[in-house]
This record gives sequence, C-alpha cells and structure tokens, in this order.
Amino acid sequence: MIATILGLTSLSIWIGLLFFHGGFWLCHERDDRPVPSLEIWPDVVAIVPARNEADVIDKAIDSLLRQDYPGNFKVILVDDNSEDRTAEIAKRIAGTYPEGKLTIVNGSALPKGWAGKLWALDQGIKAAGQVKWLWLTDADIAHQDDTLKMLVAHAEKDGLIFHSLMARLSCNNFAEWALIPAFVFFFQMLYPFRHINNPKHKTAGAAGGCMLADRASLEKAGGIGAIRHAIIDDCSLVHIMKKQGKIRLSLTNRSLSIRPYLGFQEIGHMISRSAYAQLRIFFLVVGIDIIRDVPCLSGTACFGFADPWCIGMDWSGWMDDDGISLSTNITFLSPLSSLGFSASLNCGLL
Repeated sequence: MIATILGLTSLSIWIGLLFFHGGFWLCHERDDRPVPSLEIWPDVVAIVPARNEADVIDKAIDSLLRQDYPGNFKVILVDDNSEDRTAEIAKRIAGTYPEGKLTIVNGSALPKGWAGKLWALDQGIKAAGQVKWLWLTDADIAHQDDTLKMLVAHAEKDGLIFHSLMARLSCNNFAEWALIPAFVFFFQMLYPFRHINNPKHKTAGAAGGCMLADRASLEKAGGIGAIRHAIIDDCSLVHIMKKQGKIRLSLTNRSLSIRPYLGFQEIGHMISRSAYAQLRIFFLVVGIDIIRDVPCLSGTACFGFADPWCIGMDWSGWMDDDGISLSTNITFLSPLSSLGFSASLNCGLL
C-alpha cells in the first residue's frame, strides 16, 4: 500500500515536471540560431576576475583576445592578489597581440561586506569606462572565436539587456561522465531556461562563466554594489537585471570550462560551493531523490530487477560526448547517476 502511494505520488510529480515545468528536459534553449548582422557594432569590454589561475589563465585570455568581433573590444583582467604567476602569464599572452588589447588591474584589498569575486568585478567595471556592453567571464572559461559576436548580435536584435551562456563543463573522465550531466540537468530543473527567458515569469537564472550585461541597465539596477555580499553572484546579478528588461540564458558549445575535475570528491566540492549549498536545499535534494528513484527502486524491490532499458540508456548517455541534451535526458531516465550525483552533492553539503 505504501509503495503504491509513493509510486502514484512520484508519477504525479513527474507528470507535472514533464508537462508543466517549462520543458526543461528538452534542452531547446541553445545558442545555435544564425548570427544576425548589425550595421553598428557597439563597444564591448570583457572583465575577467582572477585569483591564482596560473594553470588555466593562458587559454582563457588567449580565447578572449582572439575574438572575431567587428567593433571595438578590449579585455580587462583583475588580478585579485594572486599568489602565483597569473598576471605574469597574462602579460606574456598579451604581448603577442596589439598593444592596449589587454589591461591588467591589480586588485586592491577587499573591503568589509564584499565578496571577493564581486569586488574584483566592480574594480574591472570601473576601469572599463562608458561602454555599451560588459562581458563578464571567468578565468577558467575558453570561448570560441565567434562567441562575443553571437552574444552581442542577438542581444541587440532581440532587445536584451542581459545575455548568458551556460558553458559546457569538462566531461572527460569517469567521475565527470557520471555526475556532470546530472548536475546540468538538476540546474535546469531548478531554473527552467524557458521560464528564465520569459519576461512575464519571475524565474531568473544565469551562468557566471559567460554573461553579457548592458552597462546602463546594470547601473540602473544599482551596479555590482547592490549584490556586493552575495555568494551566488551570477543568480543574484541576473535577479536584479531581470527587473530592468529582457534576459536570456542558453546552453552552448561555444564556451568551454577548461578546469578538469579529477574525482568524485572534487566534483562534490564544486557543487557544494554552488547555488545548491548556499540556498540550503538539502531537503529538496532528498525529495528529488525520492521522486526520481521511487519508480525504479520500487520495481527492483517488488520484482527483483530494475528496468534494463533505463540502465542501458544511462550508460550510452555517459559515453556519448556529443551534446548536453542526450546526456541530461538519459540521466533523467536512470536512478544510477541520480544516486551517484546525490551522494556527491550531499557529501559536499555535509
């Protein structure tokens, strides 16, 4: 009787998620539309906060300086008191490009009440001057040459004030194959992209690795100082930006995370530092575990086996490195990666 009630409850919730929760599992919100042309390409400055990023900063900065952007474009690296060779490596890369393309700002001491990354961003924005667009990106993200052109073109044509891309995370070893697709799926479940992109819906979400922000709208929203104490900087920023105008978040293959995660524990720590830990949603995680796993686990308990199609599809999703859509849809079907992801997440939270 209890198993029946749990099963029906789980089924009802899944029906709601499938048909009334923004179609998050379809992964339709992508950046694969043709890039429109503009008569005038506005000025853009990229802001890169960096602290002890010597192992990845060369690829990140090089990808920014190689952008095929028709308008004026510069890069500002804010060295947040790094103790390694971050600034030195960035200067070496800059030496291979025209002078003035990269500016390195030595970050000042962190004031009371500010989060470190946001203080670095604020210093970079002040150094950028009065430009139309600010491209806020991370020191461990590499971008394809047309990324900025695509971001600006669609923002200008579609009347956006904020345009964010969810970078493709590293997925090259077993731990990453097992957990990263589930992490992306879980993020989309919490923040359905269709709802985020709907001006009439209150949901706001962004991915901090790649965010294009209209400077005037950001200033109208109170600037970075309005969220200076926030731990979840990207979602806090987009929350105040959505009150100013249209925003968009899309999946992408143009922006790639170049920082590998070497094991389950490291991925767990990454997740625990993200919005899930900061929002204190441990019980939500447990609830989603029950919703996801009750049908398959009930079948195992009652009949002695789990659905082999689910399990087989899950492994094909892990082994296919072609796209997020396949991986996330597969994770949705199987209890195995769900349990592994949840164990990693809960260990990180604890």
